[in-house]
Amino acid sequence: MSFSGLSAVYIYLIPVLLIAFFHVLKRNRNTAAALAQQEEAIEAGLTEPSSLHPFIDPTKCLGSGSCVHACPEEAIGMIGGKAYLVNPTVCIGHGACAAACPHNAISLVFGTEKRGMDIPQVDPNFETNVKGIFIAGELGGMGLIRKAASQGTQAINTIKKLKGSAHPLDVVIIGAGPAGMASTLGAIENKLRYVTLEQEGSLGGAIFQYPRNKIAMTAPVKLPIIGKVKMGEISKEALLEFWNGVVKKTSMKINFNERMENITKTDKGFVVKTNKQTYNTRTVLLAIGRRGTPRKLGVPGEDLPKVVYSLIDPEQYRNMHVLVVGGGDSALEAACSIADEPGTTVTISYRSEAFGRGKPKNRERLEALEARGKIKVMLKSNVKGVTKDKVSVEYQGQIIELANDAIIVCAGGILPTPFLKEIGIMVETKFGTA
Repeated sequence: MSFSGLSAVYIYLIPVLLIAFFHVLKRNRNTAAALAQQEEAIEAGLTEPSSLHPFIDPTKCLGSGSCVHACPEEAIGMIGGKAYLVNPTVCIGHGACAAACPHNAISLVFGTEKRGMDIPQVDPNFETNVKGIFIAGELGGMGLIRKAASQGTQAINTIKKLKGSAHPLDVVIIGAGPAGMASTLGAIENKLRYVTLEQEGSLGGAIFQYPRNKIAMTAPVKLPIIGKVKMGEISKEALLEFWNGVVKKTSMKINFNERMENITKTDKGFVVKTNKQTYNTRTVLLAIGRRGTPRKLGVPGEDLPKVVYSLIDPEQYRNMHVLVVGGGDSALEAACSIADEPGTTVTISYRSEAFGRGKPKNRERLEALEARGKIKVMLKSNVKGVTKDKVSVEYQGQIIELANDAIIVCAGGILPTPFLKEIGIMVETKFGTA
């Protein structure tokens, strides 16, 4: 080959080699980042998805990376040219990754081989095997705002065909999260006789429990009466402001601080008993989420108003003595955010000897605040009693009394599965299946 011919080869070859070099470099960086994220999740014990999530078939994955770019939560990463769910607990199950995959390598499933997920059985209209009881939203495994609202709307469209019974109510809607709100709008639109119950003092369901300024994501959603709503990335406060605006616009009625205690089937409907009264209804729509009832401490004085089970706004605890109970990320994040407020005295109590369930970043932040004297850490401790201005804690073999203005218990919730089974609803435990 002549010199001019070799020169031409090099002219074309060098750019190709440079492109290949930078491609490999980028791939290695992405792999390193994904591995670090995966190792952090494993170290913190955060390896089990909480709801619907992707299963990535390695035999079908060809490494396009489309799923990684489609996942706004950054739950998926590329390792060795294959996609992996590297940060499982942040996945919220919207399925954008499955839709983006050009090789059909992703399917959406509930639970994993190690940890099952209880899913109530419903038909395409979201009616359970107990005819007349419907389930929509997070309780059925779909925590997304758009899907929850859609399910609530579909359930009401079925319920409206059953109206006209002798019962005082066509439907009792339990829960005022996205599924319950959409259901209530549907009931108003279809002129159904309804009652909507919410055990908390405000609407929004799990959204209301989000920390201040947390970003919630939702695709465009179509709501009865309201129509199509485009939201995208939206803060918790803006989302709640939207829902409150819906309530005012539609004159929606919600019974706050009314907790459903039991549902009894009758010949032609149901009796719903709450902590305040009893309702006779043709149908029931459960939109209660999966958090269930907060797990309590079971100690004297826990019913005092100063004891709550989630942190909403750290600012409300300024210049107060606060005790946070728990060892997970919610407890660590609550303690740290309150400690940043002026004038606060923060103590965190946890029954185990280490915060093994918390993410490394949260543990590091806690350690830094402890070193600065902003937080007192009491491991292997248990709350024994609560009074108006004090709290008793068993610590290092002694009962210690702490000055106290507020207690935040972050001990998780009791799932409603036993209740569902008690009223006859069939529940299937999914181990990594659709």
